Amino acid sequence: MNSHSVFLFFGIVAALASQALAGERITTLRDQRSVNVTIYNDGNALVHDRRSVALQAGLNRIAWRDVSASLDPTSAILDAPGSRDAISVLEQNFNYDVLNGQSLLHAYLGHWVTVVHPPRFKGEKTWRERAKILSLDNGIVLQYADRIETRLDGYIDFPAVPKSLRDRPTLTLDVQSPSFGRRDLDLRYLTSGLTWSVDYVATLAPDRSSMRLLGLVTLQNTSGTSYDNARLQLVAGSIHTAVRPQPLKSIALVTSGTTADVYSVNGSAAQQDMFEYHLYTISHRTTILNKQTKQLALLSAARVPVRTTLELHGYSWYYYTRRPTLGDRLPVGVYVSFVNRGGELGIPLPAGIVRVYANDANGLAQYLGSDSIQHTPRDESVRLHLGDAFDVVASMRQTDFTLETKCESRGSYDVHLLNAKDAPQSVKVLELIPGDWHITKEDLPHVKTSANTASWTVPVPARGSTDLTYTADVRWCRDR
Repeated sequence: MNSHSVFLFFGIVAALASQALAGERITTLRDQRSVNVTIYNDGNALVHDRRSVALQAGLNRIAWRDVSASLDPTSAILDAPGSRDAISVLEQNFNYDVLNGQSLLHAYLGHWVTVVHPPRFKGEKTWRERAKILSLDNGIVLQYADRIETRLDGYIDFPAVPKSLRDRPTLTLDVQSPSFGRRDLDLRYLTSGLTWSVDYVATLAPDRSSMRLLGLVTLQNTSGTSYDNARLQLVAGSIHTAVRPQPLKSIALVTSGTTADVYSVNGSAAQQDMFEYHLYTISHRTTILNKQTKQLALLSAARVPVRTTLELHGYSWYYYTRRPTLGDRLPVGVYVSFVNRGGELGIPLPAGIVRVYANDANGLAQYLGSDSIQHTPRDESVRLHLGDAFDVVASMRQTDFTLETKCESRGSYDVHLLNAKDAPQSVKVLELIPGDWHITKEDLPHVKTSANTASWTVPVPARGSTDLTYTADVRWCRDR
């Protein structure tokens, strides 16, 4: 179908206007007094849209335009805040079939239209003839008075715009008002198409003892409408989503409830506890355009104490069987840890990706690595795996192994750590040992950090090496 096949001509605007005059009171973004958008982790949002609307006493049909195209109509609630005269909603309809060339064609499927043909040769004028649209599946099929054609060589003249089509998503509400006059009305609804995520930027101090942490919120709006000068709030936490037996979608509404512990995060956002979740309110109003991705500051914390560690992680499989060589040039992981408390932290951190940087000798920031974090409450530790050390490597051997029974073994192991740096390093060796276990011999004392983890802190001299040897008795099942 070519570009002239289906496009609206000048009468469409007039047709829409005449359609709107049929008893409807139109309200658009020009009537908006305020809008509040609360976005949840699951991609849903709660919109509070307040507008000033002129009402007559009795029945009013309000065409509430510029709502989200992804609005959940079962969640829409209209209210008149601060008014003594209550209004009542008798009926509401969500018209989300937006007017465009394709929707107009589909609305006239099976109906007669006028086809305007261009001149076929010099001197001929355009000519018109009636045709019925038979099909739009993989092209158009038109039935004329004397033939059927499968292509359009001109354009279609539609007699009117069907009432089912709107030029933008519209919620129509039949409202009973006890009095005449202009009133503020609040429309509250749930919608999909709005998402948020958090990205953190951490910059390590030269001595690696602290870092500066910035939190940026990334918003994406594909809901089909814009939210001008909106008060923006974000909810972190797992909101349960109720699913109907039929394919309709709704989400549970979080009520305001009792709130506490409201405070500002370095002037970027205010956080408060809400029910079992955390609510973040952006400090300034912002405009969220349709089909837009934008970033906003969430938090900023300087001089956050951090700890950098080198760690070698073992596996449980080599405690079951004989295997002398357990790995050469094993990676030694680099980890940065901090506790979410004190200073400018101590607030609930939403889940996100933390990217870590450090300045080089010329003062240029260099990327060190990244890791993701889950929702982290205050006083909880955060541990970031940034990569593997270049100059500190390890190898491991099984020096002895005896299968005492089919459920028990005794094994001896040698962990060789090599440090090519000019400064001494400390490596944390963590061995994952299955079942019931006991370390019978060791060079350095271990710490049982969990039911199946033995941990050693091994010092390695500058440009030198250290060997950690130990023997473990392991029982992973019971003989019968």
